[in-house]
Amino acid sequence: MALKKYKPITAGTRWRIGNAYAEITTNEPEKSLVETKKSTGGRNTSGHLTMRYIGGGHKKKYRKVDFRRDKKNIEASVLTIEYDPNRTAFIALIEYADGEKKYILAPQGLQVGVKVISSENAAPEIGNTLLLKNMPLGTMVHNIEMQPGQGGKIARSAGSSAQLTNKEEKYAVIKMPSGELRKVLINCFATVGVVGNSDHNLQKMGKAGRNRWRGIRPRNRGVAMNPVDHPMGGGEGKASGGHPRSRTGKYSKGEKTRIKGKGSDKLIIQRKNGAKLSTQL
Repeated sequence: MALKKYKPITAGTRWRIGNAYAEITTNEPEKSLVETKKSTGGRNTSGHLTMRYIGGGHKKKYRKVDFRRDKKNIEASVLTIEYDPNRTAFIALIEYADGEKKYILAPQGLQVGVKVISSENAAPEIGNTLLLKNMPLGTMVHNIEMQPGQGGKIARSAGSSAQLTNKEEKYAVIKMPSGELRKVLINCFATVGVVGNSDHNLQKMGKAGRNRWRGIRPRNRGVAMNPVDHPMGGGEGKASGGHPRSRTGKYSKGEKTRIKGKGSDKLIIQRKNGAKLSTQL
C-alpha cells in the first residue's frame, strides 16, 4: 500500500496523510452484491440516543462480503480490487467458473487475474481457503473460523493476520494479532495471507471535517464537564478528573472486564500480556 502526503495548500491538507489507493482497480461496485445501509445516528428502534458522537456522514452502501467461502472446489479468478467504505480492508471481486460473483477480503499481494480456490486440500497460496490441519506450520492466515462452517471471525481488519504455530490432536494453536496463543478446532477453515491495506493506521485525517464525513461527531472530555454531567467533571481550573472512568462511574483503566470462568478460557494458552492460564485441555 502507498500513502499520499498532501501539499499544504489549505489548513486541512497541511497535516493530511491519505491513501493513494494504488491497488484499487475500479470505483464502481458490483450492483448485484450491494445493498442499502441505513444510518442510525446513534439511535435505537425507539428513537432514543443510545450511542453518543454518531451522526451525519456520507451515505454508504453495504458490500456483501463472503466470509464463509463455502463454494468449495471451484476455481475463481480475481476481477477487481475495490475500496469498501464499511471496513478498513480492501475487498476483491472474484468470479467463479460457473459465473457467480462474490466479494472476499483482499490479502496483500493479490493481483487481478490470479486464481483462488476454497478447498480442504487447496495449495497454501495467497487468497486460498483451506483447513487449518492441512496448512504448514508458520503460515500467516486471516479470516479464521472459530467453529466449523461458521464463517471467518478472526483477523479481518486491515493489515491483520494470525500465525499457525502448532497442531495437536483436535486443535490448531494460532498466535493472534494481539500476541495471544489460542486453540482453534483443526477442522476450521482459514484464508492464507495477510489482510491488505496494512498502512491504514498511518493515515491522518488532517481536519475535523473529514471525521464528520465519516459520521463521527465531536467528542467532549469528561473532565471538561460539570460534576452533574460526569464523575470526572468539576474542579477549579485543571484540578479535576480523578481516576479515569465512564459516565456511569465504571473504571476505564486497570479493571479486568473479562467474565470469570468464560467457556473459551480453556482454549487460551497464553494471554496477550504473556500470562499463561492454568486451565488447559
